[in-house]
Amino acid sequence: MPAPDVAALLAQLERSDPDIAEPARVAVEWLAGGEALETISQFDVCEFLWYTLPIKVPGDQETIARALGELLRLAGMERYAALCDSPATARILLTYAREGEEAGAAAYHRELEATGVVPPDIAELSWSSIMGPEELGAHVACAAALELAIVAGDPVDREELTRRWLTTPRPELGGDCWLHRVHGERLNRWVLGRGTARRELAQPFEVRLHAPISAPDEPHLEPLRWLLDLARTGVRLTERLNVGRAVAVEAAGRFGWANRPVRGENDVPALTELRQIAVDDLGALRRGGRRLVLTTTGRNLLDDRAALWEAATTTLLVPAPGEHDFEVSIRESALMILVDGGVVRDDDLRARVAEVVNGEGWRTTDGGRVGGADLTGPLARLRHRLDALGLGTASPTPEAGREPVGGAEGAQTWRLTTTGRRAALAALRAQALRPRQYAGLG
Repeated sequence: MPAPDVAALLAQLERSDPDIAEPARVAVEWLAGGEALETISQFDVCEFLWYTLPIKVPGDQETIARALGELLRLAGMERYAALCDSPATARILLTYAREGEEAGAAAYHRELEATGVVPPDIAELSWSSIMGPEELGAHVACAAALELAIVAGDPVDREELTRRWLTTPRPELGGDCWLHRVHGERLNRWVLGRGTARRELAQPFEVRLHAPISAPDEPHLEPLRWLLDLARTGVRLTERLNVGRAVAVEAAGRFGWANRPVRGENDVPALTELRQIAVDDLGALRRGGRRLVLTTTGRNLLDDRAALWEAATTTLLVPAPGEHDFEVSIRESALMILVDGGVVRDDDLRARVAEVVNGEGWRTTDGGRVGGADLTGPLARLRHRLDALGLGTASPTPEAGREPVGGAEGAQTWRLTTTGRRAALAALRAQALRPRQYAGLG
């Protein structure tokens, strides 16, 4: 049986309780937006009562909430009506009034999470706080599915239900699934980017990044595997908490990381970078006294080839502490330029990257165009990471004969290995599909 017509409900409310008819009209216009009441969900009602009403709707909030409850009761939607005059709604509205918007919003999120109808993040998708139409549609559909399962009284595994809902092909989507729709939307948004040069560089990647970039069959990420495996029994540290000389010498010889005598970790920058990746970015190692030891996460990564590939390749574009979108954009542009595998001179790479980031509108602190000095830090970080993960190949340089692509600061050329090119694509895909968040939100 279809839900009663909103206009008819308002007319009935006008006859029975004329003082709240107008507040009810205001509420239902915000809540339903002209759609039939049967299209709303518990998530919609909670979002209106606990966020939209106290922040965006003028008037007496308690009266508007009560009026909406009466309208929903007339429509036979008792469960939703009960939310309007619930202790939770009164408590949240009071928090906004007494403690301000930030405290009110925090209370809203806590209460909303407690309802169980909020789709959780899953391995395949972390939800954005700024959603495009496809992602919003997926989120609403998942929330409705969770609500139905809860109302049915069955035990609900929220993550499993959300995963199933997102990955199941659906007739209403032409046989596609919501996960593909959200990924496609994010990828398109990333490709469009900012600036003509950036769009032209990124355009071919909309097709290339459509499917996941799987780990290669041949051995890969050998430096990282070596360090994690070594940490199974602990890696000794010096009094200054550096990796000991014997390990540094072994790393330099095994991976070609030094062209001079090695006295300790400070002589092997790639080893320091590798340690940072393993400890800070992956959480695969931790310091226990004067030893680096393998964590449970590290053990799981060593045992799961696909998970290690996904986690490690993402670190190519992970922001360093204190970095912002500008520095990440530099490395992202460099990877797009390098990904096809040719040797690229360092000055040519800098010129092309500068063209892209200037076209995006980035400027120096004094308002000037981005120059070579602004690129040095982010590009050096990228070179070191490529070296540390074994993704760069030796290239001739005028000064040093043959050096790794990310080794000494004086390296003159860039080139990725075959595995490095796959890793660059995997990193770019992860960057393109990342959730969009408001500034300050994780």
